[in-house]
This record gives sequence, C-alpha cells and structure tokens, in this order.
Amino acid sequence: MISLCMIVKNEENTLEKCLNSASKLVDEIIIVDTGSIDKTKEIALKYTDKVFDFVWCNDFSKARNFSISKATKDWILVLDADEVIEEFHIESIKEFCKCSKNVVGRIKIVNKYEGQSGIQRHIERVNRLFNKNYFNYKGIIHEQIVCISEKSYDTKNIDLTVNHIGYSKEVLNSTNKIQRNIELLEEALKENSKDPYLYYQLGKSYFMAKDYLKACGEFEIAINVLDDFRYEYAEDLVESYAYALINSMQYEKSLFLEKYKNYYISSPDFYFVLGLAYMNNEMFKQAAEAFLKCTEFKEGKMEGVTSYFPLYNIGVIFECLGFLQEAKEYYNMCKDYDPAKKRLKSI
Repeated sequence: MISLCMIVKNEENTLEKCLNSASKLVDEIIIVDTGSIDKTKEIALKYTDKVFDFVWCNDFSKARNFSISKATKDWILVLDADEVIEEFHIESIKEFCKCSKNVVGRIKIVNKYEGQSGIQRHIERVNRLFNKNYFNYKGIIHEQIVCISEKSYDTKNIDLTVNHIGYSKEVLNSTNKIQRNIELLEEALKENSKDPYLYYQLGKSYFMAKDYLKACGEFEIAINVLDDFRYEYAEDLVESYAYALINSMQYEKSLFLEKYKNYYISSPDFYFVLGLAYMNNEMFKQAAEAFLKCTEFKEGKMEGVTSYFPLYNIGVIFECLGFLQEAKEYYNMCKDYDPAKKRLKSI
C-alpha cells in the first residue's frame, strides 16, 4: 500500500537505521542513488532490490519525482537517510490512506541539535505522505509537495514520528550539507530572485553555520518580500530572524517582533523569542510577561519552551534585579534543568 521513496548519496553512517525502522511500516522501498562512493548502495540492497542510479542535476525535485516514478504503490512516504521512524500507528495510517486520497499527511519530526544548554529538541510537522496520482514535487532545493492539478490542498497530521539526526555535529561535519545547500540556494535565486522561501532557507543555512550576520541579511530580505505571514514557514522565518539578531547582538532591532504579535498569538515559541528580545533590551517587565505567557500553552515546537526555558529566564531577571528569593522560586520550578540548578547553588 505504501512505497518508501528516498534519494541518497554517501549515507552509510545513517541509512541502515533509517531503512531498518521504515521496513516495519512500508510495503516497498525505492532507493535512488545520486552518486555514492561509500557503502550506501550496498546497505540499500540489504533491504530492497529497487535501487536506481540518477545522474545528479542540482535539482532535488527531479530526483524526488524520479523515485516516485519507480514506485508501484499509490501512496508515497518520503524520508531522508538521516531520519529514523520512532513511533507509528499502522491502523490510523491505513485509515488515512483509505479516506484521504487528495490530502497530504504531515508526519512529526523531532530535530535534535546542540544548543547553548546542551542537546535540545525541536518538533515540527512536515508534509511527507501522499498519493502519487494527485501530488508530486517542485523546487530545486527544499523541494515542496504540490498538487499536480496546481490547486491548493488540505493536510492532516498522522500518527508517525521521526527522529531527525542530521543536525548532529558529527553528521554536519561529515557531509558538508550546509555549504552544499548554500550553493544550491544561491543558484536557485538566480532564476527566481523574488522568492521569499529561498531567502528564508538561505538564512537558515547561514544560521546553521553560525554566520548570524549573513543569516540576518537573508531573513530580512525574505520578510520584506513575503506577502502573506500566514504561510506555513512564515512563523519560523520571523522567529529565526529574531534569534539571528539576538545572536549577533542587534538587540534593539530584534524588537521588530512586536509587529507580528497578532499573527502568532497561539505560539509559545513566538512569545519565548519575544521575551528574549525584551530581556536583552532591559525591558524586564515585558520580558517576564512574555515568558509567563509561554507557560499557558500545553506544548510548543521547542522542547521546554512552555516550562523550564521561560521559567529559568524569569529567575534570571529576578536575580539580576536583586530579588533573590523570587529568583530561587523560579529556578526551583525548573526542576532538573541544569542551568537552573547551577544558579541555585551560586546564589
């Protein structure tokens, strides 16, 4: 019923984990190799005999659509080699496929990356399960699912959770993915210099490389070009721009966030970075209010954004203002969050 379609190149370090996890869910595995020189194809052949070569042409959508063309099943699940299925509910996924031919399924992806306070988890929903008779891919890089009829379409969250290990320092260093993406995005912008999504992704690439000044430049262009802040990626664009400004110590400029409060009143992640902007501009009352707002939500995209992250920052504010007892109360509310435990010992 479901074909797993993947494009790969030199993925020997992660592919086995990916295919082993996916083999329990899908009925067919399609692997399209774009020029591996390691053991990627050897690993792939352990799980499927449908391994195809594709001459790389700097166009991810063409490679994706080529893989889909090799599938014998109508339903397509797309994964990258650095994504491992952690949880799925087979019956609910089957029911989705039975009743939702012209709807795209959104899987949950857990991104683990190394932040300032250790390993952090960021959760997002991504379009990945669809019927090939209705959908295919478009876009040179950071390709997106589009309706073949060019109409708009609906999406639905499905019970499938994936652990994305591609942001680990080891994987990034071994694959040079960031520089590759930058080069492809710059090439794509030559063809479409007014596409805000391309500038957004270029900013994300510079952000991953910790070149925050360049990231700011690309994010600013994207925001100025974007005509609708209800687009799926718009919130992350706004938040990422704010983080880039804060990381490059352009604190006053990060207050641009105030203009977008009406768009993202239901997002604890937005309130958190707004709180950081206020905090770095010594607007402590507004910062504390924004952080407290985060705790009113059940969950956000970033793990801890509705609990220990904002509570810790309120504790820092109280400590900086000399209210040590109040600071201790908020640090204690952070429970096992290591930075809070360290602050408690130092007070």
